[in-house]
Amino acid sequence: MNIKWSLCAAVLLALSLATLPHVAFAHGDAGKPKAAKTISSEQHPFGVEGDPTKATRTVTVSMDDTMRYSQQEIRVAQGETVTFVITNKGKLLRELVFGTEDELKKHAELMRKNPGMEHEEPYMAHVKAGRTERMTWKFTNPGTFLYGCLVPGHFEAGMKGKVVVTASK
Repeated sequence: MNIKWSLCAAVLLALSLATLPHVAFAHGDAGKPKAAKTISSEQHPFGVEGDPTKATRTVTVSMDDTMRYSQQEIRVAQGETVTFVITNKGKLLRELVFGTEDELKKHAELMRKNPGMEHEEPYMAHVKAGRTERMTWKFTNPGTFLYGCLVPGHFEAGMKGKVVVTASK
């Protein structure tokens, strides 16, 4: 009888764990496992979320306590899908957020006013100290766009770079 109850308890435990909801976290919970999700089709001036299986290139970017990215400029072709491997070598949370200059400035100001604000968008990578995150993006429009860290004070201290998207021929 003990074996039946043990087996029953094990099955119930396995079923309950399998049905727990999975949650995507932002800012303070960066680096925690994220649920598998569908790829957003929402267009932005600087592109659309990319499918990692269709990435044509990988770009490695690191950031640290100097308030700088290892790459200040990244060049891509219009229509190119790139996976970014972003490593935080610093001691504080950092992020890499794509956007236009106006969007990033407005978002940085909002973050200064609401430092505990949590959000998760496909064009944002929040990376805890000592961790690495991946983000895939498809650059659909030519132009020069920015990326920056919007943790309060970081963008203003110069933690930004640019992506130059050259028009396809």
